Amino acid sequence: MSRHNEWILILDYGSQFTQLIARRLREFNIYCEIHPFNVDLEDVLTPKPSGVILSGGPMSVNDDGAPHLQTEIFDWDVPILGVCYGLQLLSHTAIPGSVTKADKREYGRAHLIIDNSSDLLKDIEDGSVVWMSHGDHIHNLPTDFEIIGHTANAEVAAVRHLNKQIYGVQFHPEVAHTDCGKQLLKNFAYNICGLSGDWTAASFIDEQIASIREKVGSDKVLCALSGGVDSTVVATLIHKAIGDQLECVFVDNGLLRKNEFEDVLHLYTRDLHLPVRGVDATDLFMERLEGVSDPEKKRKIIGVSFIDVFEQEIGTDFDFKYLAQGTLYPDVIESVSFKGPSATIKSHHNVGGLPDKMKLDLIEPVRELFKDEVREVGRELGIPEHFISRHPFPGPGLGIRVIGELSKERLDLLREADKIFIDELKANHLYNETWQALVVLLPVQSVGVMGDERTYEFTVALRAVTSVDGMTADWAHLPYDFLAHVSNRIINEIKGINRVVYDISSKPPATIEWE
Repeated sequence: MSRHNEWILILDYGSQFTQLIARRLREFNIYCEIHPFNVDLEDVLTPKPSGVILSGGPMSVNDDGAPHLQTEIFDWDVPILGVCYGLQLLSHTAIPGSVTKADKREYGRAHLIIDNSSDLLKDIEDGSVVWMSHGDHIHNLPTDFEIIGHTANAEVAAVRHLNKQIYGVQFHPEVAHTDCGKQLLKNFAYNICGLSGDWTAASFIDEQIASIREKVGSDKVLCALSGGVDSTVVATLIHKAIGDQLECVFVDNGLLRKNEFEDVLHLYTRDLHLPVRGVDATDLFMERLEGVSDPEKKRKIIGVSFIDVFEQEIGTDFDFKYLAQGTLYPDVIESVSFKGPSATIKSHHNVGGLPDKMKLDLIEPVRELFKDEVREVGRELGIPEHFISRHPFPGPGLGIRVIGELSKERLDLLREADKIFIDELKANHLYNETWQALVVLLPVQSVGVMGDERTYEFTVALRAVTSVDGMTADWAHLPYDFLAHVSNRIINEIKGINRVVYDISSKPPATIEWE
């Protein structure tokens, strides 16, 4: 439920681009939230949204079990924008059967021809390129609507209601391929919904400080620091709000990068002045993870072990009431699919409740932010740029970058290869050109020749991607000479690795991490 007076509700019908709608609106300083199409509308009515966007989706509105429209949103008397499936749903809800299979399916680029002026298409050039992805079309537009734009293969490409602030487009304005997409969404948010765009990093900080103080009162908060950007921003924000009522625990779980524990702990205490205690729990984690190969089991063991360490650190200190962690909005989105809470896409270490035995409530102040927004908040809080610009690092750490069974020996191999790759990216001024870079140790050994000797050693995969927020990503086109240099260093300097490969998969269909 939103706490914002100005916000847009995005109802998710399953499109792979739904998250991009939110990203585009956030770029205009417009707060928005994504909820499944079948969300209990009572949960999103305090305060009432300033506008509603119906996302695209993979199904046909005529399919059995197709996601439906909760018509109660019409009673809210707020602007509505239907995108692709969302547009067809508006038509189908008014006239069942008005949407049918198109004679010519339309996928990819098309040119939008503007038929009538409207607030939605204001300042959009006639003939602009738009991105289509649909096999159905509207053949019988409800009489209350008029066509305001078409393409060569879609007679109904953009519509508006004659008497209400209801609009629809057949194309996807949220993707980069639609030239006018940002302008269209900006028109909807500013001109039609009448929003002011006052949601900034500074306003977010002020709002969260007030919220944290109100929620925590005189109680104490325990913050789980992972050494990454997200939890560090959370700790700094909470410390700014409640001072010494916060206590941080930074755990060395044996799954961190080389020298990570010492370097980050120094930054916490010297630069950020956080109340933090470092705990070496390497033996506990290694004992529990030894021989485990299933990635979900790894995540669960790591999560439970963290909780056990925190419980031990608390001891008999009953003043702690909250546990703070750096859950992000993509974690929340990906943990609840458009079909509702029962159909999750993947589990996240930062999403979900705590074990009943741990009598702490969660506090997650950046739960509504994307990764790049967390970085902006961190900069606003004064966290050093060299730390804020660090690549994302998963909560389970290197535990999910050793594919297959975990062991200290395999982790040490990965640590050395990872350090070489990251150091070389920085030395060659490529680190800031990539959004995330990592090394994966594969459960594959292969024959090699070093000198006159036969080797039978492990393979590592280098992975580097470019992205804005991690929701989508392309593999980074690193120079061949650079990759050759990194490969040579890894093979020559690390006994146990004799083969290096480079991952050229994009997201989707692949994910950034391998596990």
